[in-house]
Amino acid sequence: MLDQGAPPQSRTTSAPPSPGVGARLMRRKPVERLVAEGGQGEGGTLRRSLGLWQLTMISIGATLGTGIFVVLGEAVPKAGPAVTLSFVIAGLTALFSALSYAELAGTIPVSGSSYSYAYATLGELIAWICGWCLVLEYGVSVAAVAVGWGEYLNELLDGTIGVTIPDALSAPPGDGGIFNLPALIVVLLAMAFLLGGAKESARANTIMVCVKIAALVLFCAIGIQGFRSGNYEHFMPLGMAGVSAAGATLFFSYIGFDAASTAGEEAKNAQRDLPRAIMLSLVIVTALYVVVAAVAVGAKPWQRFNDSEAALAAIMKDVTGQTFWGTLLAACAVIAIASVVLTVLYGQTRILFAMSRDGLVPKVFARVDPKSGSPRANTVIVSLFCGVLAAAIPLGQLADATSIGTLFAFALVNVAVVVLRRTRPEMRRTFRVPLSPVLPAIGFALCVWMMGSLSAVTWVVFGVWMAVGLVFYFSYGYRRSRMATATAETSGEPLEGPRAEK
Repeated sequence: MLDQGAPPQSRTTSAPPSPGVGARLMRRKPVERLVAEGGQGEGGTLRRSLGLWQLTMISIGATLGTGIFVVLGEAVPKAGPAVTLSFVIAGLTALFSALSYAELAGTIPVSGSSYSYAYATLGELIAWICGWCLVLEYGVSVAAVAVGWGEYLNELLDGTIGVTIPDALSAPPGDGGIFNLPALIVVLLAMAFLLGGAKESARANTIMVCVKIAALVLFCAIGIQGFRSGNYEHFMPLGMAGVSAAGATLFFSYIGFDAASTAGEEAKNAQRDLPRAIMLSLVIVTALYVVVAAVAVGAKPWQRFNDSEAALAAIMKDVTGQTFWGTLLAACAVIAIASVVLTVLYGQTRILFAMSRDGLVPKVFARVDPKSGSPRANTVIVSLFCGVLAAAIPLGQLADATSIGTLFAFALVNVAVVVLRRTRPEMRRTFRVPLSPVLPAIGFALCVWMMGSLSAVTWVVFGVWMAVGLVFYFSYGYRRSRMATATAETSGEPLEGPRAEK
């Protein structure tokens, strides 16, 4: 019953009840709002300058090279000759997730990638967890690839001028060194390109990708001459468990296909070109990986890989008996792996840009330089962090940590595409996952299965990383997110965070 004695205004102006904690954690950001905010940052906007060709090259640049040039030496001892099967399994796992990425990228063409997709479908807490996994995925993979770049740089120096960088300055602690200087240098070089703007960075990346593909074709042409069928006699010496373990490690080499989705706010026609770039890049990369891995194992017994990060250059030397071809491949690899660092670092900065715009991380990451149209402060901070990480942490630990973060984010994307189909069936989709929800369910299951193949140490690192992320979210993002302040204004609650201070 209404209180007849109460003043009339008290019955008409009372604020709606404030949402509970559970509702706050599950608050979703409308798709229309995500798209409308595309490109907007603090003090400027991102420039739309990338077409289908540049987007595809970004995906190939971020993907091709990490598994073949760097992690192959880590994976072969786990699976033996069946490492080719490990590449196929990892590629199929990526394919199912790529289908979901393609649909969501065409529907929600923004820079946040799977973080933004989760925000629109699964709520803020899940979006934060996904974004935190992406920070692990992109940031750590930059460091991991930078470590491998240093290995090939030493091969190049040894073959050309007969000197190498001492272990103390070319290997991290735990691998016989003090500080990995080459790894830091390549990250800083990538930073310099990114500070020039997205279009200039894409142009440099395209050149490096062409060099990379040429190097792998050259390796196959020479390596096939040393092919020995006997190297495949015991195809699966460590069983299916070894194939699965190698596949989980090699999944690290497929993370780049989603890099195009981080360019959603700098693409000229994002809804049309993003799905095409994602699928095209994955097909090209998987085919090259399988062919190169098959030639590599055929040319060198799997027991002799010995965790070498510069495995392909060593095979070229063994087959030809000359240092020239190995040195040439090392030179190509130095250029090619630099493109992985460049494009993955680009993706990391755009993920943080989107999270910052939503208020979940400090706003410095969303500041856009009006002259270059790029988030300069964001780029510098991320580059310095990744460079120091690359200089201090061994490659194997970095690759596995990246894999688990990637698999977790991909699993969420497979869930998000099903949820958005049910909650917003009327939305225009330029690409649709066939046989949904069956294929997204398979993609989700494969991601969970491959996560289970990773070591206990990797799971511990992942658990600690998640715990740190949740502490940061509840102490910062929970109250400062733009969705939180909008809710506070609607419910009449006192504002907290930056907007309360204005």
